Amino acid sequence: MPRNGLAADDTRFMALALALGRRGLGRTWPNPAVGAVIVKDGVIVGRGWTQPGGRPHAEVEALRRAADAARGATLYVTLEPCSHFGKSPPCADAVIAAGVARVVSAIEDPNPKVAGEGHARLRAAGIAVEIGVGAREATHDHAGHIRRVRDGRPHVMLKLAISADGKVGAAGRRPVAITGAEVRDRVHLLRAQSDAIMVGIGTVLADDPVLTCRLPGMAAYSPVRIVLDSALRLPIGSRLVGTAREVPVWVVAGQDAPGAAEEALRQAGAIVVRSNARDGRLDLVATLQLIAARGVTRLMVEGGPTLAAALVAAALIEEAVLFHSPMVVGADGIDALDGLPLTALTQTLKQTASDRVGADRRDIFERG
Repeated sequence: MPRNGLAADDTRFMALALALGRRGLGRTWPNPAVGAVIVKDGVIVGRGWTQPGGRPHAEVEALRRAADAARGATLYVTLEPCSHFGKSPPCADAVIAAGVARVVSAIEDPNPKVAGEGHARLRAAGIAVEIGVGAREATHDHAGHIRRVRDGRPHVMLKLAISADGKVGAAGRRPVAITGAEVRDRVHLLRAQSDAIMVGIGTVLADDPVLTCRLPGMAAYSPVRIVLDSALRLPIGSRLVGTAREVPVWVVAGQDAPGAAEEALRQAGAIVVRSNARDGRLDLVATLQLIAARGVTRLMVEGGPTLAAALVAAALIEEAVLFHSPMVVGADGIDALDGLPLTALTQTLKQTASDRVGADRRDIFERG
């Protein structure tokens, strides 16, 4: 086959591997959501994606389905096959044992336990290895894994629903439906693709949210709900605490928060963890590191303007999804970012997409 034909096939099959990997987003942490496709003589003989909880890994799933057809085939995988013993044997060894002839890998795994060793092991076994097909898309899909490994914190995505006059709520922190039903469905999908969702205690006290995924048949995809609550003011009667035994709730408190409140929340099924706080505000960097240490790689922030502004000011937002509505709230409404113009967010990130969602507009910004 001419090289340009092979390159086109590589691009096509890697696109499928990427799509398969996205099935695991929000479900595989602390492991990355990898996709894998095995092709022989132009025919797909095996497919796999990282399973809930992080294992089996995508390559193992694809090899299992391909069985003997994997011998002499090409494996397309969105992240370098692992080369170390964790809770399962190295995927690189499984690929070698299956007799795969060629591996097309989107990106190298930055995990220092791998970091090129998987590719090196495959080459040492006589397998042809190519790296870089679909690298941009794979880097985006594995952003949570990469950020956690390199920086010790999760990839933080901020979601905001903003009125035409730049407001996110009505006067007095009264909630108001700014965007339409189509946006609500899109937000629930974002929740399903996140490991955890984080809000501040102000949002909980004002809105009493439940923060689950309420798309039909997808309740099991609800993320961990995290509340930043330095003084442990989270009401026992809130909907979050009331559903803590069904969908996990983590409450991040300051070191000086009352022990009695912690015990009451624990008895109700919530998990309370302590972080550093100063003047009643949690240290955001320390808190994100704590959350990452518990396995979270992809963190969605749906908190109010106070938390959003604090994260923006600390340069801790990697991605922002802004839903703009044509409705007008009024001059007495709540600004999107407390004490900051919206440009403090949009001018520090790069806009990568814009489209319509019903009557509203979605703009996506990412750190360059």
